[in-house]
Amino acid sequence: MNLTEHYNQLYKSSSEGILNENYNLDFKINDVSDSRFGITLLLRPSEKIKTEIQFFLKELKSAEPFQYYYPDSDIHITVMSIISCYEGFSLEKINVEDYAKVIKKSMEDLGEIKIDFRGVTASNSAVMIQGFPSDETLNILRNKLRENFRNSTLEQSIDSRYPIAAAHSTVMRFTEKLQNPEKLIQVTDQFRDYNFGGFKAEKLELVFNDWYLREKSTNLLYNFVL
Repeated sequence: MNLTEHYNQLYKSSSEGILNENYNLDFKINDVSDSRFGITLLLRPSEKIKTEIQFFLKELKSAEPFQYYYPDSDIHITVMSIISCYEGFSLEKINVEDYAKVIKKSMEDLGEIKIDFRGVTASNSAVMIQGFPSDETLNILRNKLRENFRNSTLEQSIDSRYPIAAAHSTVMRFTEKLQNPEKLIQVTDQFRDYNFGGFKAEKLELVFNDWYLREKSTNLLYNFVL
């Protein structure tokens, strides 16, 4: 996948939709009865990059103060959604050590994962930071995870929603009607090519999580040092 082209096309179509009030609101993010849970393998950017992201979010908040903004603790890149969130899933249904073994096998002889955060893009319901891996290491890991989990008997739903290929980080979600979509797009336009910085992932985290990977609903199951 050409990530630059992918992000550009996504931004073009989504920004046009936002300006035409053709976007989706997330009504479940504040629903305390939301019981969708799953397990995810993820990585997190450096603290320096999070500081840059919060600078961007401060500008977004000036345009749209009543939307949902990710705190530092929740900012992440999904490596693989191993069990996509669904109602009724609990840790009692799985043996975490079995999942860790498959992940460790997939990480054998894995090189460094380096990612540059450059620019922003959007969907019809969210704003994201664009992530660009420095090489194919992340894709290699994802393909090994696909193969090894599918060859196991473990519960998994890899790629059930869509085949993951990008390396973005969602940082804002639309939860209420936009008050000033024009100003919102003005801000995102200003940050389209902003350099948030690069980082080398030091570890991967296997977590039990809700749909939004909020810290209060996320349990760390396993750390994998890179």
